[in-house]
Amino acid sequence: MIHDDIRTLLEAPPSGDNAPTLDHIENTLTEGYARALALEAERWRIERQIADVATRLGDEVTDEDTSELARLGQCLSSADGDLNKLRTLLVALRTRANEARTAA
Repeated sequence: MIHDDIRTLLEAPPSGDNAPTLDHIENTLTEGYARALALEAERWRIERQIADVATRLGDEVTDEDTSELARLGQCLSSADGDLNKLRTLLVALRTRANEARTAA
């Protein structure tokens, strides 16, 4: 999982034999940004589904509609949380990359 990969890089020593290479850091950043874009796309898809269900609702709301909206709300909340955590990690890794670049 990209979160774990980023944490491993952030916990690694900044210099020495066990320090990650700048290429490794940058590749992981690229993977992280790709994952962030995928999470954004997932959020938009969920938001469209919520809008579709809401549009479908008329005067009569079924238990199925309520359950689907609840499920979609939970999915959206989870995607938001994942995206926020990933963004925080990416900021820290970008800082680490900048430090590695300066040290080189």
